[in-house]
Amino acid sequence: MTVREDEIERDNGTRGIYGVVDKCDSAIVLAIEGDHIYLVEQYRYPIGAKSLEFPQGSLERNDIDPAEIAREELLAETGLAADNLEQLGVIHIACGYASQRTYAFLATGLSPSDGTRDAEEHDLAVRKITLPELQQLIGDNVIKDAQTMAVWALYLTRSGIPGKMA
Repeated sequence: MTVREDEIERDNGTRGIYGVVDKCDSAIVLAIEGDHIYLVEQYRYPIGAKSLEFPQGSLERNDIDPAEIAREELLAETGLAADNLEQLGVIHIACGYASQRTYAFLATGLSPSDGTRDAEEHDLAVRKITLPELQQLIGDNVIKDAQTMAVWALYLTRSGIPGKMA
């Protein structure tokens, strides 16, 4: 990861400085098995709290096929392998200050497999919940991870499943 400040000239001619975070692309995986999905809960240092989210991460290189990143992250974080992986879309995590993209995938045909977690994932817990439980966790603002919510919105939109609207 690099952080830089660029001197810029805006389209109206004014000059300024723009802070940019460059980080390798990543993948996030909505893993569905029947009417259940898999979430992971882990401590996230930047927010000083645990976060409940879909499996996600980066392999810290940009020369990797996003589907490979998705398969590796799913396996490492949940111990699951997917027979089917469908790309749902691309998310710009924070386009106001970061260049990183996350490739969103739907994983089906899940089966247990051996995975190895990263050192920072030592406290990671896997939770298997129903689709209505996921809707409730999002609606109650228990799930606060923007990428998880974005992938859920992509999935609902593409699948034609009506989301619970307030």
